[in-house]
Amino acid sequence: MNSANRIDQRFRELADSGRTALIPYVTAGHPSPEASVDILHAAVAAGADLLELGMPFSDVMADGPVIQNACARALEQGMNLDRVLEMVATFRQQDAKTPIVLMGYTNPIERRGSARFAAEAAEAGVDALLIVDCPADEAEELRSDLAEHELHQIFLVAPTTTARRLERTATLAGGFVYYVSIKGVTGAASLDLDSLAPAVGRIREAMDLPVAVGFGIREPEQAAAVARCANGVVIGSALVDRLDRCCSAADAVRVTQQFLGAVRAAMDAATALDETAVNA
Repeated sequence: MNSANRIDQRFRELADSGRTALIPYVTAGHPSPEASVDILHAAVAAGADLLELGMPFSDVMADGPVIQNACARALEQGMNLDRVLEMVATFRQQDAKTPIVLMGYTNPIERRGSARFAAEAAEAGVDALLIVDCPADEAEELRSDLAEHELHQIFLVAPTTTARRLERTATLAGGFVYYVSIKGVTGAASLDLDSLAPAVGRIREAMDLPVAVGFGIREPEQAAAVARCANGVVIGSALVDRLDRCCSAADAVRVTQQFLGAVRAAMDAATALDETAVNA
């Protein structure tokens, strides 16, 4: 692993303290461009360990209606790659430690040029990219461009991912692996907790990286259950849906802190209970 990357450092710190990473997703520019940086800081204040920032795109394929709507609202308000990177740079003026993962799709990056985008992302303060439609089989060029700037590429692993694909992903993945816990788009269904631990175990056997679980986590109680078997909990649509109803930046900050604060508390309580049971 690259010791210079904030993601690696953060997961080492979490492992040392016995905590599970809380990784909220928000769409850049939603509910308004003016609120986005404040929302990121509010998420950290509420206990987020890493941040996943969505790059708005018009033709999403893995995202459900909540995030589709958020992307559409952000694009209508003039969001583009330049403004996304500006937001990251602005966030970095006050927070130099919290890792940021940009999540998006291949088309805008290819139009810009992956080498140029990797350099600009690193300069802004990004730590990794998660490109939904760039699987490991097609990722060598982008992975090479990112590696030049000490950026990780995060890959998605699904319940249907084969052992061969896991092996291929292991050769390119960095930072952590994102396990898509349901067969569907974001926010489409609730996760199957009974199948989660075996699935996470299968990924850990294939690669030596933290495993974060997302898609289908809506409530603090679900996040707590996931925290007991995974290294990270990604929560997106549930937060984005709440932000969609906010009428001001101040309201968005309040909603972010309240919701993520409850998620963080539930996760910490669950892992503390496990630690107590182990030491009993």
